[in-house]
Amino acid sequence: MRFAVIADIHGNALALEAVLADIDALGIADILNLGDHLSGPLEAARTADLILARDMVSVSGNHDRYLRGDPATLHQWEADCWHELTPAHHAWLASLPFSRVWKDEVFLCHATPQEDNVYWLETVSPDGVVHARSLAEVEAFAEGVPQSLILCGHTHLARIVRLTDGRMIVNPGSVGCPGYDDDAPYPHKVEAGAPHAAYAVIEKAAQGWSVEFRRIAYDWTSAAGIAAAKGRPQWARAIATGWL
Repeated sequence: MRFAVIADIHGNALALEAVLADIDALGIADILNLGDHLSGPLEAARTADLILARDMVSVSGNHDRYLRGDPATLHQWEADCWHELTPAHHAWLASLPFSRVWKDEVFLCHATPQEDNVYWLETVSPDGVVHARSLAEVEAFAEGVPQSLILCGHTHLARIVRLTDGRMIVNPGSVGCPGYDDDAPYPHKVEAGAPHAAYAVIEKAAQGWSVEFRRIAYDWTSAAGIAAAKGRPQWARAIATGWL
């Protein structure tokens, strides 16, 4: 069993194209997709078309949930994204499940099995520092999930955590958004430090699950230019550099 895991594309069609080309070059047919597909000041509709052209196993992220709401209440770049999408794109977003199990062995969710906007493997201190959660806290979120491999995204940070019972949690990193800031639970930044498109290749062997984190070069200058042209300089910096 060998498959690719992607997450947090955020409308970056150029990054997604590069990742899909790399997946194809590796001869991998199965793609598991962990949500936050379209939101961002980039190319939402083209990104949706790229996803819908593939038979991906997808779940909904918190930003996918936001796009199912009233565009009048959305953040401006999210509202712009909403208006780019066709009825078919909106119908697809509405069809996405919160979580799912693939081949009885792999559990998929965007953030945690309980919430779509809570960090699982990391936490934020009151001074805005992002750091690893304790194993006890990570395992508490995993209670009731029997699958040996658990996949999550949301933080855009690639990590593996092995639980005491042998289950493994993997975050593949972000395809299209290597840096962002947020104000919950405290103001903080997440920065990958490089602009590459990130994803993971996972394989099951006799010894257990093997994980390869891949970092793919693509035309991030052009992607950053799209965000800049839409008046989003922070997005442009993050996409071009991996830093805010």
